[in-house]
Amino acid sequence: MYLKYVVWGLLLFSSLMLVLVVFRNRSVGRVLSALGLNIVVAAFLLYALNLLSAYTQFEIPINTATLGTVTVLGIPGVLLLAGMKLTLL
Repeated sequence: MYLKYVVWGLLLFSSLMLVLVVFRNRSVGRVLSALGLNIVVAAFLLYALNLLSAYTQFEIPINTATLGTVTVLGIPGVLLLAGMKLTLL
């Protein structure tokens, strides 16, 4: 029981130290905001594709793997996922 509190304390302490180190550097804020914007755009692209699935009968689920692929690759990532779905299924 006591070990559980020690582990949670270490997690909290390490998380606070990570936040302190990340926000001490000014350029990291720009990178994090750009990454956040890319994630939002990727989620919107996948949502728009799934919204049109009533007409196209083509749907790509929104999960961590697909969101990460579209975040990193953008529109080619959507095309890659579509090609993989058509080829594998």
